[in-house]
Amino acid sequence: MIIPKADRRTIYENLFKEGVLVAKKDFNAPKHQDLDVKNLFVIKACQSLTSKGYLTTHFSWQYYYYVLTPEGIDYLREYLHLPAEIVPATFKKQVRAARPGQGARAEGGAYRAPRQGGGDEGYRRRQGGAEGAKETGDDFKPRFAGVGRGGPRTEA
Repeated sequence: MIIPKADRRTIYENLFKEGVLVAKKDFNAPKHQDLDVKNLFVIKACQSLTSKGYLTTHFSWQYYYYVLTPEGIDYLREYLHLPAEIVPATFKKQVRAARPGQGARAEGGAYRAPRQGGGDEGYRRRQGGAEGAKETGDDFKPRFAGVGRGGPRTEA
């Protein structure tokens, strides 16, 4: 299929920038949901790249999911004349923010242990967990009073 060069470049730029591309299986759609290009052009351009081994395709629930392969990154980098320092968003490392109460590091970089008395332990202690058992004394003898196997026997 003949795709205009400007549309092909738009598709390739977006694909390289994100590292992935999603297209609905609607060949008659006038426009792709993210790009200002016909949806048919997006599907056929990605189909061509898939046949060359530059993309992997997954199809689920009437949507095509295209993911760049390392060979595809090299090909698009050469096609778009990009330096080696620029990588797709899917290949960038994400920095996770520390969640509170998980031993986050303070401003000085020193490790700060989680607070004592927090969480479920304090709740259970208030309900009389281990200490509550000690208060009842040693005369506490639980027994199973159910019926069936292992239940108490009654003599008839």
